[in-house]
Amino acid sequence: MKKYSIFAISFIVLFSIFQVLSGVLLTFIYTPSIEDAWNMSSSLPKEVIISSNHSPFLVQLLIAFLSATIAYFIPKKFRSKNNQ
Repeated sequence: MKKYSIFAISFIVLFSIFQVLSGVLLTFIYTPSIEDAWNMSSSLPKEVIISSNHSPFLVQLLIAFLSATIAYFIPKKFRSKNNQ
């Protein structure tokens, strides 16, 4: 169980770091087109409504964590069957 705890904690930390680094990289690479933004601004609504019930990052982290957990235990299952 200690191996799994270390695996789980390191996976969550590395996944979070990679998510932040990819966001920073995509932000630096992005080049906005001011002319297109100006042309689209006339059709935009005057009010902005922001609403969200959950964080997409947390959902993505949960799915990745579950898949990593399953991937961690699958080889152990096959090794225990082969040893019998």
